[in-house]
Amino acid sequence: MKYLLAAAVLLSFSWSAQAQDPDSGGPTPNPSTPTAVPIDGGASLLLAGGAAYALARLRKRRHA
Repeated sequence: MKYLLAAAVLLSFSWSAQAQDPDSGGPTPNPSTPTAVPIDGGASLLLAGGAAYALARLRKRRHA
């Protein structure tokens, strides 16, 4: 019963998530000035986390 209720709640969230219409009044992009996206900080943190997780799993496997 809990799983059915959880599935119904999750499905109800997906129905309310809709994209905006093209004429909704949002900001217009300016193609002459590109937007800088800093992906280096987040990517390095994800790589460091993945390496730490892999090292922990290897150590756990070696001692088991």
